[in-house]
Amino acid sequence: MKIPGPDHPIVVTPAAGRWRAKYRGHVIADTEDAMALQESTYPKVIYFPRADVSMEVLAHTPRSTHCPYKGDASYYTLNLDGQIAENVVWTYETPYPAMAAIAGRLAFYPNQVEIYPVDDAAVNPRHLDVDVDQAVLHTDSGSGASQREHWPANVSDPAPEGGVR
Repeated sequence: MKIPGPDHPIVVTPAAGRWRAKYRGHVIADTEDAMALQESTYPKVIYFPRADVSMEVLAHTPRSTHCPYKGDASYYTLNLDGQIAENVVWTYETPYPAMAAIAGRLAFYPNQVEIYPVDDAAVNPRHLDVDVDQAVLHTDSGSGASQREHWPANVSDPAPEGGVR
């Protein structure tokens, strides 16, 4: 076991904001609890909590590798819409103590899975503008009727592709 230091720095920090992983047009991970690992001069790696990953499209494989700084990694193959990407996901289930922040989290090879930060306002532009108290006053009071007059529609027709991006 090697300890990260000045000759080989590894820094793990919470990744700011919301992050997604997309495979062939399908979002397979979406989280506001990602960790960013910056190891030496390598590209930054985003680690997703298992609870925020679509585990039903992953299958554990026998592949394993060893990192002298992080420990033993195990791998998953992704199978979605009949497309298979072998060993494209890795995890350190029980990393060395210095890397405890990534324990059980999943990372994706960026040459096969698109990893990107999400502009929450672009995904759901209206939720940031709504005053919660006003929204509550426009809900059912229990009598079967809204407590206030309905808000005017903000669109004439829904977009052909749906209202959520």
